[in-house]
Amino acid sequence: MTEADNADAAGANLHWRALESLYASAAINEKFRSVLQITGEGHSCITFDVGPDCFHAAGAAHGTIYFKMLDDAAFYAANTLITDRFLLTTSFNLLLSKPIKGGTVRAEGRWVSGRRRVLVAESRLIDEEGDEVGRGTGTFMRSRIPLSGLPGYSAAFTAPA
Repeated sequence: MTEADNADAAGANLHWRALESLYASAAINEKFRSVLQITGEGHSCITFDVGPDCFHAAGAAHGTIYFKMLDDAAFYAANTLITDRFLLTTSFNLLLSKPIKGGTVRAEGRWVSGRRRVLVAESRLIDEEGDEVGRGTGTFMRSRIPLSGLPGYSAAFTAPA
């Protein structure tokens, strides 16, 4: 590896940790017990706990949970490729294939295409038994919001190592 390659890898790693910090800082995530891990360029994983406080009247996870975690996993997978701007979801399609009755669920996001203005990413939800319980595909576009201006993102650059 060259010195430039090492610098690129270090920069990418710092961007990924800053995205994780941004996710953790979002107020909405106080309502959802979840943790984001950026696992590589174009890849993300969110683990979250689904308990009775997330259930609809029939005793399984409300569709809100599916959307939130599928959208977030796809969004963050796409934003690993964009280092200057916050992305916005412009469209998201869901397939709910099995009820979530509780436990720890994993949302895996993967960038599919696009690197300029619009990016496409997909995600899937895996329950504790290893079954896919949902799937989503979204389009995301660059906003005018600089990542560096978001406190949750920039905090990763000032936090002690």
